[in-house]
Amino acid sequence: MTEIPLTTDQLSVTYTGDREIEAVKGVSIDFPANTLTTIIGPSGCGKSTLLKSLNRLHDIQENVEIDGDVLLSGDSVYNTNVPAPEIRRQIGYVPQTPTALPVSIYENVAYGLRIHGDYESKADLDEKVETYLRKVNLWDEVADRLDAPGAELSTGQIQRLCVARSLAVEPDVLLCDEVTSALDPVSAESVEKTLRKLKSEYTIILVTHSMAQARRLADEVVFLYLGEVIESNDVQSFFEDPQEERTKTFIGGTTPVDRDDTPAEQTATPPAPDGSKGSTAGDDKQ
Repeated sequence: MTEIPLTTDQLSVTYTGDREIEAVKGVSIDFPANTLTTIIGPSGCGKSTLLKSLNRLHDIQENVEIDGDVLLSGDSVYNTNVPAPEIRRQIGYVPQTPTALPVSIYENVAYGLRIHGDYESKADLDEKVETYLRKVNLWDEVADRLDAPGAELSTGQIQRLCVARSLAVEPDVLLCDEVTSALDPVSAESVEKTLRKLKSEYTIILVTHSMAQARRLADEVVFLYLGEVIESNDVQSFFEDPQEERTKTFIGGTTPVDRDDTPAEQTATPPAPDGSKGSTAGDDKQ
């Protein structure tokens, strides 16, 4: 586990197509190790775009330009010969929509381990699968049906299975994109319990539209507005003593994006990968 925070250095993300939209603008911020940082802000302000740029997920999309850099343990994520899949092993990603691979519960967790060869024997693989299912508080619920299809689990269980699958390859950082937004309250509470348990072991970065969730889970909070970091602070200072007026307004329940003086082009939805108007990979609909 790295002891050095994940850092962005003047990171910008621009969607190109019929017109250019700079969704993330010169963001420089540290994400401390072994803590949970939440990224909050109004819809369409670049939260998911920023998150996906941290492990080069935009590489799989057309019409996206990246400027600046992301550093993990001081090493560039972009200016490197390290293959993107290896970067994504170090910086895992859990999407908003829970999706089980079309294999068994066991093989969902074993998937990355098999790809990377991160086990010595079948017994070792069995132990690792159990270890990571326990880490996400799922083992007791599935131990007697590991050969059942992962897709047969409930939505909340599938989300925890996705977290287990990401953790199994032993990442340094775990990116979570609105991972409770599709869940019922009971399932969401289970996932929050899992994240709360994991944050002392991993650097977790969570995009959320819920300030209540940020208060419950976060050690650090980043407020993103129109692609820019307005304020970043520890959770207590952020909510109890915000330094910026726009932060105070947002915490108070007024969305700054709704102001009359907001330029229309800044609130536009990023173009789709084919250049048409629309969201990109589900970015920031929340």
